[in-house]
Amino acid sequence: MTDDQPQSGKSLAPGAPPPLRIGAMPPIVIPDLLTLANRADSLRWEPFLDGVDRHWIYRADQDGPAAALIRFQPGSRVPLHEHPGYEHIFVLSGSQTDKNGIVRAGSMIINLPGTRHSIVSEEGCLVLAIYEKRVRFLE
Repeated sequence: MTDDQPQSGKSLAPGAPPPLRIGAMPPIVIPDLLTLANRADSLRWEPFLDGVDRHWIYRADQDGPAAALIRFQPGSRVPLHEHPGYEHIFVLSGSQTDKNGIVRAGSMIINLPGTRHSIVSEEGCLVLAIYEKRVRFLE
């Protein structure tokens, strides 16, 4: 698989076809998104940061559009980073906190291009992250 092909580790839709080139890819269906936290252990997770794992839904290339589930263990952090493009975060379970306050399950936050922040999840959380462009870590 080349870097310009989406990758998802394990499909969230049973029987889904293998990833295809962008432009020829069928829709990605995530059934029962609101209950995904109850079955998150069935997904293929990869270590991302200390106490933080991710499951790719798709990724176009190293810096381009992507979507992932991100799972925070209690007390885990994401260090200071900048968003070169829009980032949409939907909190599926738990909560996370940044300089703007706490975001709890069922909430969505949209970080605009140029936003800088770090994140901590005291209780742990599961979020759906959709990136226009991937973040740049500053620490």
